[in-house]
Amino acid sequence: MAVAYSGGRDSTALLHATLAVADRLGLRVVALHVHHGLSAHADEWLAHCSARCESWAASGAPVELRSRRVTVDPAGSGVEAAARTARYAALAEMARDAGCDLVLLAHHRDDQAETVLLQALRGAGMAGLAAMPGSIERDGLTWARPWLNRPRSEIDSYVAQHGLAYIDDDSNTDAHYARNRLRHDVWPAFGAAFPQAAHALSTVAAHAQEAVACLADLAAIDLQALRRGGGLSRSALLVLPLHRRANALRHWLVETSCASVPASLLHRLLAELHGDRPARWPLDVDREVRLYRDVISVDRVARKSATESVIASVDATPVLDVCVTAPGRYAIGAWPGLLSVESADADAPGVVPLARLASLQARPRQGGEQFQRAANTPPRSLKKQYQAAGVPAWQRGGPLLWCDGQLLFAPGLGVDARCHARHDSATGGPCCSLRWITGDGSTDERPQTDD
Repeated sequence: MAVAYSGGRDSTALLHATLAVADRLGLRVVALHVHHGLSAHADEWLAHCSARCESWAASGAPVELRSRRVTVDPAGSGVEAAARTARYAALAEMARDAGCDLVLLAHHRDDQAETVLLQALRGAGMAGLAAMPGSIERDGLTWARPWLNRPRSEIDSYVAQHGLAYIDDDSNTDAHYARNRLRHDVWPAFGAAFPQAAHALSTVAAHAQEAVACLADLAAIDLQALRRGGGLSRSALLVLPLHRRANALRHWLVETSCASVPASLLHRLLAELHGDRPARWPLDVDREVRLYRDVISVDRVARKSATESVIASVDATPVLDVCVTAPGRYAIGAWPGLLSVESADADAPGVVPLARLASLQARPRQGGEQFQRAANTPPRSLKKQYQAAGVPAWQRGGPLLWCDGQLLFAPGLGVDARCHARHDSATGGPCCSLRWITGDGSTDERPQTDD
């Protein structure tokens, strides 16, 4: 098993206590130390942890130390959150490399009580008040906090009894951090006025964890009736009472994006999903929530810089010559995406002779273009064809491909029926199918038939 070992009082006590029983249980213990590089003393802390583990190992304890240096980027989330994210990622990676499937963490009851109080002050919901679980499966590992119901005073007594040397992190007294202000300025008076506060707040966390589990079960039941492919049915969602609507939407967003959902986004969605027009809501820098034709989805978006470069390219070079002589993927100018050319049988629907692709022109939409979706239907404007095919606006952004003055290919629709191999006099050589892979990685060309 592994023990997260910072060198501080709590993790030192946990590692020592684990080693006291590991040998007779036949366990190998790996101490995991994360070097954040945030303190001028970080190298000293690593040296301290290394020396302690070497000393214990020399005394016969089954312990080895593994360490990992990480880079903490506080942009967006702040130093505490960024350090926590980097720390857990490093701990998981080291544990897996060491062949461990259990990682012990030294959080105790007072830590839990502080977390509940801080989350309440931030206006957190049930998930926030649930604070830290005693045990959880994540990243293929079991993360356990065996001392979550033990008070800090018991750990102090243990450290004193065994004369354990540990590190005092200078940042633990920095009033810039909310937890330190609570611990040093508020908690002494709070605990004196309410001696059972730590126990009571830990009980609140336990109750909240039960409520969170019940809400997850309810969301799973509701989502069964709401799912439409990879998205949700807006109309079915709106049938639910508001509290269940919020619960189902929150759990689906977390499930889909693997990230926490800002309360502001959830409130916007609940207020604005009543409209039936296509809409978008930013989720993070790479993804957005989209509504189109009654389906709510989460999709990746092309970066703004790519979009801006497309606009600049269109303004500077409205027409680009494109030569395709073999199957493959082709970048076209600065459009964010790729043209995928794949070999296909001449009798398949929506394919084009490869010979016609040797001399193409890529153009942006200008308005007034006509496109024929099937052989026995009249050509119609691109706008109407996109609407009829259910192609949302964000999947129409690639270039139009022209050949000899005829529109040959439109992203999201495919090959114009007038250029299909089976209806083309040039058929005789190899044929290909065409798809536009958008900047967000999706390939949503509609299947074509000649019906």
